[in-house]
Amino acid sequence: MVAEVSQANFDQEVLKSSQPVLVDFWAPWCAPCRAVAPVVEAVAKEYDGRLKVVKCNTDDNPDIAASYHITGIPNLIIFKAGQVADQIVGFVPQPVLSQKVKAHL
Repeated sequence: MVAEVSQANFDQEVLKSSQPVLVDFWAPWCAPCRAVAPVVEAVAKEYDGRLKVVKCNTDDNPDIAASYHITGIPNLIIFKAGQVADQIVGFVPQPVLSQKVKAHL
């Protein structure tokens, strides 16, 4: 299950997480965001227990999106120890996302 994060819990769930976190920055109107959602879900299952996976709606949380200079979505950011470790903009197939994630575990 991929949880939603917002301004209220982003620091706690992402920046202060003891394990790496994949954040899917998305919006409901974004077709590529909807296309990558099952890929993100599959990666969440694949690395369950080793990786936290969350979604952040950029329409509802513009301050978070602005603080990470997100100008295009979907934007997948891997955070490690509260810092941006890697970033992928646009749709990617599951093997590509899995390989990126695995490099940070």
